[in-house]
Amino acid sequence: QVQLVESGGGSVQAGGSLTLSCAASGIIFAQSPMAWYRQAPGKEREVVAIITNGGTTSYADSVKGRFTISRDNANTGSTVFLQMKSLKPEDTAVYYCNRGVVDARASWGQGTQVTVSS
Repeated sequence: QVQLVESGGGSVQAGGSLTLSCAASGIIFAQSPMAWYRQAPGKEREVVAIITNGGTTSYADSVKGRFTISRDNANTGSTVFLQMKSLKPEDTAVYYCNRGVVDARASWGQGTQVTVSS
């Protein structure tokens, strides 16, 4: 059974930090590049950061230098982290994790809300 559970969100002031966690249960996640996505009100979901199984990372320009993605793999899945610092009000969104490449049939977790006040 595949399952994605995100946690760690909250409300912070601009300049603050948060670390998000994602428990991705299912061997498919341990074998895939993993990504953090976010969706702000009225906007489409966007990729924030991606990490391969080998640890190679890439980031959206808007978060480069402020966010760090990492992962721990196990036989039954993967735990993916997103360290966020120097948060800005424009980082406010619901954050999700999933495989690095998803299609319309992909299942998503409930996400975790991040709210940054100015």
